Amino acid sequence: MGKRTPLYDAHVAAGAKMVDFAGWDMPIHYGSQLEEHHIVRRDAGMFDVSHMRAVDVQGRDAQAWLRKLVANDVAKLSLPGKALYSCMLNPEGGVIDDLIIYFFSPTKYRVVVNAGTADKDLTWMHKQAENFDVSVTDRPELAMIAVQGPNARAKFWAAFPDTRGATENLIVFQAADWPGMADGLVARTGYTGEDGFEITLPAAQAPGVWDKLKAVGIVPIGLGARDTLRLEAGMNLYGSDMDETTLPTESGLTWTLDFKDEQRDFIGKSALATRQAQRQFVGLLLEDRGVLRSHQQVITKQGNGETTSGSFSPTLQRAIALARVPLGIKLGDEVEVLIREKPLKARVVKPNFVRHGKALIQEN
Repeated sequence: MGKRTPLYDAHVAAGAKMVDFAGWDMPIHYGSQLEEHHIVRRDAGMFDVSHMRAVDVQGRDAQAWLRKLVANDVAKLSLPGKALYSCMLNPEGGVIDDLIIYFFSPTKYRVVVNAGTADKDLTWMHKQAENFDVSVTDRPELAMIAVQGPNARAKFWAAFPDTRGATENLIVFQAADWPGMADGLVARTGYTGEDGFEITLPAAQAPGVWDKLKAVGIVPIGLGARDTLRLEAGMNLYGSDMDETTLPTESGLTWTLDFKDEQRDFIGKSALATRQAQRQFVGLLLEDRGVLRSHQQVITKQGNGETTSGSFSPTLQRAIALARVPLGIKLGDEVEVLIREKPLKARVVKPNFVRHGKALIQEN
């Protein structure tokens, strides 16, 4: 038996198929994964993401420590609640984890890390904090619910009208305190390519909030649809699209590296200066009939690559994938993907396919 979130009983009662995910018993779907995907693209769905970990960072050296710990620069954050996506690198430039950092003041931040890497991340963080005046506090008593879709915010406010004043003017990647709820946080972030909120709240209150969201028509969605939604949006999954052996520059994450302040020496910076990317990150659109999955060989004129994530896209009605391929391949190039020992044609496209319900790729 794996670890259980505060919403485990609600999932079982709703008939969810439960699976192991990073050591947690989580819902993969509640009936139709395909229908759940479309609900998020067209209306509003909610995900239990309580397996992810919130970590509070506070102290006189909080900003200085984070500027060393991660590759993006938290010094650019000045608006209370504003968030930053970044990679935490090892000295060799490999990705220990990708995470979101929320700014509240130069001495107070919150970091949200992935479920499968949480223990490893915390060990690394504490080690790096040894020479800084900073506290790193794990918050496992907090739950998280993501409400996503074009109608997500409106339906959230229908369930909790008292939050509208504090959250209506949030810009993307900004959070605000939930009025009247201790440790409640509402962030305009997500992992689906749609608008919505990710909310953090005390675990004891999660089932009641879940029920109220469900009562206004926000549909529970499993991790299966969450994966196809994030893939369509071109959002990386740690352990599949990047890990400690891959550079951010080989994973479509060059945009998360901030070198503007030459005096800032973040972990992995020197390695990135000397290790040049040998591969590039692209999207693939299958032209033949078949299904793209991870770890399939990609055959190109420049050499072989590999898919890192792949699935059938419910929105595009096509097989899509993210892939790491040799340098020199251009958008529009034709490659082959080896599927069951048969080479099938695929086209190289930008590594994002759908955002806000609309296709971003152009058909030939």
